[in-house]
Amino acid sequence: MTRVAPRPLGYLLVAAGVVTAENVDLALERARRTGERIGEALVALGAASVDDVARALATQRGLAYLARDDMPSTLPVVKALSPKYMRQYTVCPVAVDGAAVTVATADPTDVLVIDELRQTLGPELALCVAPADAILTAIERTWGVGAATALQRIVAGVAGQDGDGEEDSAAHLRDLAFEAPVVRLVNHLIDEAVAAEASDIHIEPFESQLRIRFRVDGLLYDQEAPPRRLQASLASRIKLMAELNIAERRLPQDGRIRLTVHGRRMDVRVSTIPTVHGESIVMRLLDRSSVFLPLERLGLGRATAEPFEHLIQRPHGMLLVTGPTGSGKTTTLYAALDKINAPERKIITVEDPVEYQLVGVNQIPVNPRIGLSFASGLRHIVRQDPDVIMIGEIRDLETVEIAIQAALTGHLVFSTLHTNDAASAVTRLQDMGAEPYLVSSVVNGILAQRLVRRVCAQCRVPYEPSTGDLAALGVAQGERATLARGAGCAACRGTGYRGRTGIYELLRVNDDIRSLILRRAPAGEIRRQAVDAGMLTLARDGWTKAREGLTTVEEILRVTQEEA
Repeated sequence: MTRVAPRPLGYLLVAAGVVTAENVDLALERARRTGERIGEALVALGAASVDDVARALATQRGLAYLARDDMPSTLPVVKALSPKYMRQYTVCPVAVDGAAVTVATADPTDVLVIDELRQTLGPELALCVAPADAILTAIERTWGVGAATALQRIVAGVAGQDGDGEEDSAAHLRDLAFEAPVVRLVNHLIDEAVAAEASDIHIEPFESQLRIRFRVDGLLYDQEAPPRRLQASLASRIKLMAELNIAERRLPQDGRIRLTVHGRRMDVRVSTIPTVHGESIVMRLLDRSSVFLPLERLGLGRATAEPFEHLIQRPHGMLLVTGPTGSGKTTTLYAALDKINAPERKIITVEDPVEYQLVGVNQIPVNPRIGLSFASGLRHIVRQDPDVIMIGEIRDLETVEIAIQAALTGHLVFSTLHTNDAASAVTRLQDMGAEPYLVSSVVNGILAQRLVRRVCAQCRVPYEPSTGDLAALGVAQGERATLARGAGCAACRGTGYRGRTGIYELLRVNDDIRSLILRRAPAGEIRRQAVDAGMLTLARDGWTKAREGLTTVEEILRVTQEEA
């Protein structure tokens, strides 16, 4: 089919009676001299208005025209389009209906920007044309100068924070923390993070800028940041909310904020640490209403779920869950406790901190400042006649010894360790000083896990993984399959992923494994024996989920590089 070339803009304006042919000739001559486009030249000569040119561009490209009076008073939020990007390319979203996004542009002839918008927002992108000044006004009305003007009111106070008196400086920062613009800034930051389904907010000061990043589905994404000069007042407001010492800026501090955002009860764990250019702050967002998942929804495959459920029903012994920070270990243990929670069982936990509250479970928060550690808490727990004990994390020999003693005396003990795979947990316990004969006697099983991002359900498309990626994952050529990946859309902010699921490997300690533990066999040998006995490794479990269309090979490799 032959594609018809668009009619020249000057012709359309003449046909509409907006300009004359002479005007067009003069504009073409000016455009040759200045490098302007003909529409810009006509506006500069006073022959046509910006609105006239925008309307003609819409006609030329077969797009709808949106007059300035028809622009929405508040633009819809599309996470993939930052205000900075919109201002730079004079585009803005004007309507969102599910995955379909309508974007207004001042220049529909800019092929590069249009292609980038299609890649970012997906195939359901709809375009319309609006005057450039109307688009910029709408952007500023929604995101722009109002907030900057409010923040400007505290600039003078922040600029003078480093006075000679430490006490005066702290008092001044406390006053700033109560000022309305600073309060609105922090509230806006938390609102944006909750709307983006972020798990963490990172506020990082550098020499010339303040960097704001959200962790979404395990990865960090840059956000629009306030001016660097607001760092001290921003930190003071957050520390005040978390009941931390505003005057202490030389030592790390940890605190907690409880608040309600959009009707959802949130726990915010705050960590501050001094850096060269100020305090770096990380705020972990815990949604108390939706974070808890039952065991059946964690992503355990049948080959892992059935033996794991058998292990958590054992009357005594130890079950360990391993993985790096943020891999969902505590969530798995909570799900296991919820599964076995019954009136005939007494369950006690020692945690640092208590992240989620479970009905019917006695939960003890660690408090090192008053001497309540994992070890000291455990000593008293065993006198409380528990059936099941959960230790938030095994960190030292004292905790290991008390946990092993509890498991030997008829208690079922759950805990976590930071190791790369299941087999390494055995050698980690031995490295801490635990005797091999005790480890082999009490450990019933070890579950290693990672979190992988799920393919976005709204923009999934089939794809063939590369031979190199499959080889890195240990997949044979005969196992090749057509998988799914996300093309990128508004729902997933253009990433192709939305949400996460777990991949797991469960090492069950049988007689052969016990023999290897007793003779201090290395982790690699224990791992090979477990695989021979039927253990599904993290990489293999990930490959199973990739074939089911839940995730991608690249994502599995990202989190299992040391296992692949």
